[in-house]
Amino acid sequence: MKLIALLLMLLLGAVVAFGQGQPSVVGNYEGSLKGQAITLELKTVDGQVHGRLKNGEKAYELTEVAVNGEGKLSLTFGKDGKLDGKTDGTMITGNWIAGAENSPIVLKKVMATPAAPASSAAPVNLSGDWDAVADANGQPFPFALTLKVDGEKVTGGSSSQLGDTTLKDGVWKEGRLSFVLEGQNGAISMTATVIDGKLSGEFDYAGQLQGKWVAVRKQ
Repeated sequence: MKLIALLLMLLLGAVVAFGQGQPSVVGNYEGSLKGQAITLELKTVDGQVHGRLKNGEKAYELTEVAVNGEGKLSLTFGKDGKLDGKTDGTMITGNWIAGAENSPIVLKKVMATPAAPASSAAPVNLSGDWDAVADANGQPFPFALTLKVDGEKVTGGSSSQLGDTTLKDGVWKEGRLSFVLEGQNGAISMTATVIDGKLSGEFDYAGQLQGKWVAVRKQ
């Protein structure tokens, strides 16, 4: 009987049901990976969790999943890649690991809304609150960003585990956002463009550390 139970577990593989007291991650997510828009669908079928991650025309089927009561999450998509991170049930932040590559990833759960009539050349409004994550030498560094746009001038601030800081020299011009945050050891210059409603760009920390960052608007 023990052998049969073990074989069943191996056959079921990654289609694992989440236990009681663990954050529910079932749902649809949108986010960015290396500057590209991605989607993640997690659903329950017969008490088991199935899923698919789509990056452009590529689709990766979920083969293994694990989450604990503290919100630590691991999603494996066969040999294509693995998402290691954490979740609070509404958002997933962490790293996408594919071979030797390790890229920050942020996904936000979205609710289905009725389709709105298409509008042509609708202006982009960046004002509001954003959930962001930067790639700090392969480690995800989450932070919150508040933007207020008045013409080409951008003001606001940022908060993270390191504290709060005010946004300086903010400019939104010709589809490109740029601003400066004062870090503990120097200024952090940040730039970004809007891709499918999400911010995606690069940062330079006092000339000592460079990398990419992405952000999704808070709902």
